[in-house]
Amino acid sequence: MVWRTCDQVLAASCNFITEGKDHNNSNEKDKNIVVKCNLCVGGKLLSTAKNSTSNLKKHLSSKHPSTKLVGCPAERMEDSGGALAAKQQRLSFSASSAKTVSASEIHKLVAGYVVEEMLPISTVESPSFRKIINKIPTSKMGGVLPDRKTFANYLDKCYGDMEKELREQFDGLEYISTTADLWTANNKSFMGMTAHWIQPSTLKQGKAAISCRRVRGKHTYDVIDAEIEQIHMSYGLGGKVTATVTDNGSNFVKAFQVFHKTASDSEEVDEDRSDSVTFEDLYNMLSSSDGDANNGMISLPPHHRCASHRLNLISTDIEKWLSSNSDTRAVYRSAIAKFSALWTKASRSVVASEAVEQFSRRKLLVPTSTRWNSFYEALCRITEITITDLQSLCTQLGIRCITDKEYHFVKEYCIVVKPLAMALDILQGEESSFYGTILPTLEALMTKTLDLKANLSRMTSACFKLIHFNILQAIKTRFASTLDSKEALLAAVTIPKFKLRWLRDEAKKDTAKCMLAAECRALGHPLPEELPPAPVSGREDEADFFSFTEDKEDSNSVETEIADYLKSGVEIDTLNKFPMIKALFLRFNTPTPSSAPVERLFSLGSLVLTPKRNRLSDKRFENLLLLRFNHYFEDEE
Repeated sequence: MVWRTCDQVLAASCNFITEGKDHNNSNEKDKNIVVKCNLCVGGKLLSTAKNSTSNLKKHLSSKHPSTKLVGCPAERMEDSGGALAAKQQRLSFSASSAKTVSASEIHKLVAGYVVEEMLPISTVESPSFRKIINKIPTSKMGGVLPDRKTFANYLDKCYGDMEKELREQFDGLEYISTTADLWTANNKSFMGMTAHWIQPSTLKQGKAAISCRRVRGKHTYDVIDAEIEQIHMSYGLGGKVTATVTDNGSNFVKAFQVFHKTASDSEEVDEDRSDSVTFEDLYNMLSSSDGDANNGMISLPPHHRCASHRLNLISTDIEKWLSSNSDTRAVYRSAIAKFSALWTKASRSVVASEAVEQFSRRKLLVPTSTRWNSFYEALCRITEITITDLQSLCTQLGIRCITDKEYHFVKEYCIVVKPLAMALDILQGEESSFYGTILPTLEALMTKTLDLKANLSRMTSACFKLIHFNILQAIKTRFASTLDSKEALLAAVTIPKFKLRWLRDEAKKDTAKCMLAAECRALGHPLPEELPPAPVSGREDEADFFSFTEDKEDSNSVETEIADYLKSGVEIDTLNKFPMIKALFLRFNTPTPSSAPVERLFSLGSLVLTPKRNRLSDKRFENLLLLRFNHYFEDEE
């Protein structure tokens, strides 16, 4: 029903006739009026207030819900006692009255749309896209969008502004960490790097992509070293980078071994990327006056190996052990072969995929070869189907049926490796990915793995061996340097939600407290101000004789702060009450536990650098990718 104002009484409707003083049968009392409904048989009389429509609305909704009412002319409203003579203000949607948008705002919005949706720059020249933009009222008449070349130059300018803002932000930070990795796509190689930091005021983590440069030639350690150093210097990060996180590739490991010696040099390298021994001419090194010139010119920060990659290698150790052990080799190989056949059949055949949905109402997950998590999740999805339905499905698809022994073995395998999958998800997470998360995660992984003995059946006794001799030993071997790392221990202790709770041994707790106290004393926190000496009664020479040097530093201040910190809550904001603990937290927890952020950068890169955009230049690709990863235009809003 359409009314001229929201305050009009429904008595002004053509379906109501007002019985006022100027009409027959007038019956107006005080502020009420009586109206007659023309829709009711016989014309039912209704009483309503002049300034209220509740009674009439209730009558219409209950007695005539399907009737469409039309508003009456203004003359009839004025005849209704003068109560409803107000007129509604009409809304104007003309271009002249609408709020206009400047051309610069249009450019920024279009740039955000093109970058965030990873569309080609030629979108701005699309006729259909320009029709949409031209419908927006602007203050500048004529062409709102520039051509492709001008718009590309505008994106380059935005990239320059983003770089400038990042440099200014890095200048105000004391600790920064980076992640680095190499990526190959469309016969091109790129060096990707991301920067990470913790805001001292809010204690929130920040991240930004700082490079995805083209790398030509072989990926040797000296090429990697030069690229990392150049990227760090371009943003003024020299001396601020606490650590650079990479995978276990031999070229990355050797680059940091040559140009920065760390305590983890003795850690074994990934099997599929073995390091090679290099020989140097001793005579040239001794006779040259600048034998260490190259090492002096380039200096890399400390190196941290990706924790998630090392955990992923533990799954490889498990697979090798299951495939080689006499008790598990037959059942493991046959079960995985049948499941692989089911994955292949369901992913390549529409009929097979529909048959799977009939039994499980969900599609099967197909694992990838690079991530063990996908393999674990794919097995869990299959074990959600009952053994009876699974055998019926295999029979329908013409695949060898899975036996009860294979089914229960795979189900208990998923139970055993579930803590490992959870640990991988934690270390690869984007939120609260502090370096101190590694040690508590490994400790919880070993504890939960040992606690699974009660949940396993005696039939699969090999799983007990898997627990004791494979997972635990693999963790202690591959994370030997991290488990003994002082930096990793202090990073974990300074996180409020961990503190000392994850340490089971009291001796280790005492050692962690001593390390924490020693680091707090080494910070050199400001001393309390010296108070003026109080007046001493008696002779001045006696006062000078008994003058003793005051201890300017309170020896109990460090112990008191540590004790209060260990009793505080688990929220991250509690660090603001403990300045020394907070300083150590910022120093040791800035690095990320894994190199997953730079891998996410490459995942976006595969969506930008598609085969259809093969004419995209290397620099333009880097600009578009970094603008997208950093959400530059979203921050502008």
